Amino acid sequence: MSGSKDTMRIAAVGDIHYNKTSHGALVPMFAHASQNADVLLLCGDLTDYGTADETHVLVRDLTSSVRIPIIAVLGNHDFESDRQDEVKEILSSSGVKVLDGDSVEIDGVGFAGVKGFAGGFGRRALGAWGEQSIKQFVHEAVQESLKLEAALARLRTPQKVAVLHYSPIQATVVGEPPEIIPFLGSSRLEEPLLRYRVNVVFHGHAHRGTAQGFLKDDVPVYNVAMALLQHTFPGQHPVRIVEIPRDVPVPVD
Repeated sequence: MSGSKDTMRIAAVGDIHYNKTSHGALVPMFAHASQNADVLLLCGDLTDYGTADETHVLVRDLTSSVRIPIIAVLGNHDFESDRQDEVKEILSSSGVKVLDGDSVEIDGVGFAGVKGFAGGFGRRALGAWGEQSIKQFVHEAVQESLKLEAALARLRTPQKVAVLHYSPIQATVVGEPPEIIPFLGSSRLEEPLLRYRVNVVFHGHAHRGTAQGFLKDDVPVYNVAMALLQHTFPGQHPVRIVEIPRDVPVPVD
């Protein structure tokens, strides 16, 4: 089942953490997404250690079970082995559209994606003051926000979907240990989402967070980390399917 000509169904999941022994493990979930949605979003941490071997296992499962467009962003785990360019190339060669400050249009809906970064939220966000290492950390968060802004600025579609790994708001990471919340996202990512009036946001990374929150303008933000979906929707395939009609997104499972 897929959306009508006036709607699009988006299936989204993150933090699938494929390793060399994962072959076949998530094929039923991928097939479910393919049968019930028009596009599949993979919200980072696609692999465990960011190796070519892990990525090849994932690609085999995706190509055997998914018949809809796939859009992905990388996560921090995909950078672990410093082979992120190779991971991206393997995915791209298989037909997965990997976004890193890029955008793509599918059937009249625009998608902008970036990994994002940490730094904290609101008045407690880390500032670029003090040691050079702190300034570099904050600079990385600012650069990811600017990449997201550039990707959104390229879209001319009435519907805009943001695909992230790190969270742009604190609400969807609540449930994690308070000590690590500043490392799960950055409110700097929210600024371009508000400026360019996105319709819906998907991210992962916070395995013990909260499934849904909202930007300051009440746009829904979905945390689709697979472990969280398994806990929130027991007995169901751990993928979130959201339908985008003409106005606002409506969850259907």
